[in-house]
Amino acid sequence: MNYFYSVVELLGGLGAFLLGFNYLSSSLENIASSKLKKVFEKISKNRLMGVGVGVGVTCIVQSSSVVTVMIVGFVNSGILNLTQATAMIMGANIGTTITAQIVALESFDISKIAVSLTAIGFFITMIFKKKKNLGNCLAGIGLVFVGLMVMSLSMNTFKESEAITNVLTSISNPFLLLFVGLAVTAIVQSSSAVTTIIISMVGAGMMIGKNPNDILFVILGTNIGTCVTALISSIGTNTNAKRAAIIHLMFNVFGSVVFTIILLIWKNFMVDTLEKAFPFKTTQIAMFHTLFNLVCTIIFLPFVNGFVKLSKILIRDPKKEEDFKSLDERLLLTQTTALIPLYQEFKKLSELSFKALEDAMDAFCKKDLDKLTIVNKEISDAKKMHKDIVEYMVKVTTNNDEKTTNIINDLYKSLMDINRILEIADNVGKYLNETISNDLVFKDEIIISLEEMFNNVKELFNESMDKFMNHSKNIEKLDFYEDLVDANKKKLIDDHIKRLNEGACSPSNSGIFINLVSNLERVADHIYQFGYRNI
Repeated sequence: MNYFYSVVELLGGLGAFLLGFNYLSSSLENIASSKLKKVFEKISKNRLMGVGVGVGVTCIVQSSSVVTVMIVGFVNSGILNLTQATAMIMGANIGTTITAQIVALESFDISKIAVSLTAIGFFITMIFKKKKNLGNCLAGIGLVFVGLMVMSLSMNTFKESEAITNVLTSISNPFLLLFVGLAVTAIVQSSSAVTTIIISMVGAGMMIGKNPNDILFVILGTNIGTCVTALISSIGTNTNAKRAAIIHLMFNVFGSVVFTIILLIWKNFMVDTLEKAFPFKTTQIAMFHTLFNLVCTIIFLPFVNGFVKLSKILIRDPKKEEDFKSLDERLLLTQTTALIPLYQEFKKLSELSFKALEDAMDAFCKKDLDKLTIVNKEISDAKKMHKDIVEYMVKVTTNNDEKTTNIINDLYKSLMDINRILEIADNVGKYLNETISNDLVFKDEIIISLEEMFNNVKELFNESMDKFMNHSKNIEKLDFYEDLVDANKKKLIDDHIKRLNEGACSPSNSGIFINLVSNLERVADHIYQFGYRNI
């Protein structure tokens, strides 16, 4: 019965530990979300930047599996290419070792102080609503150490069992130990959780294997086992996303092979290096975990292109061209990454909608009925994209913070502006049909004036999109072009009334002309609101 209670205690401690990390990671993400988004946007700069982003994001999210799944999602969405993804994967492997380092801190007898952070964080969250993220962060750290203390206590029962210690010490085959680490991590789907349990066992004085190096083979196995999550996640993705998951597996397998050879040759590696450098057994395990991923990144980073080429050999190009799934649900794992593809998809939708309007205006000015087929296709594609975005936004708003919810609310309003562009594109097509059906004629100078007005609308759209994507605070050009379009409308209608009074224009043209000019002015208002709202 003692073993049963100890297992329950172990699982309870692990639950508190993981819950603490969940609080810690979510609060850190909320604190760093705005800066993190900008960092994500600079991934393409160089490989070291990619590694750095991988390290940073994983330290915040506290799970290389989650980050790797997100990377697969980025590749599937077309936001990252394989070279960028490979560098980020290497960084994620380094970042995940922070968990083991935190666990190892228990050896420095700071647990009692750390546990008190749970209460401090709780009171900050309850009393200071605006400091909720800070409170959750402190409470998360406290819960981590509460979990560690409970797990350590649960190990005392197992440590005193001669049968259990004999089983643990009897496994000396390095490949079997490596497989144990691999299999357990593949089942649990968290190398951090498995590593935490191993460090807790070592901290309690339990030994795995007969030789000092034996426990290190288990750690190597956990690094391979953690790849299972990304591999499962890549099912149903495009070819490049599958390649990203394979690259993650290759990186960890190749690294484990290198270190396995080193440990087999250097029998006293643990004694000669880690034990001399670090006094506590728990710290030695944590440092080996970090050393493995850091050294592998240094070795393999120059060969990123080689990993990409090998992945293309293992997974061949498809016979037909694939579409990228821009709004990949894997990116919903964190608030920050969920918004990145959303902004990209908004840009695409906005540009497609305006292209429909531009083509409709071109068809009207040239009396080209055939071009309306293209316009109708663009409107149809945009409406489908609009529907996909709305469905994705509904999922983003689930269990999100107030800041993200406010952003989503503004994006909903922006969707209404974009939808108005599509409606006016459709209206322009109807005006063309009516013009041709009634054999109406507009003079060249009138067509030129309409084109000039539309060019100002187009400049306003370009400025609006720049504000949307770059969050620029400068609205001078927005105001300038919006005022210019208003002036265009006034002049065009005044000139039209003057022509009517002089008998230089047919009254039958009046309805279409005034409606068209008014529609262009209204679409400019919606474009202005779109840009102004999202700066």
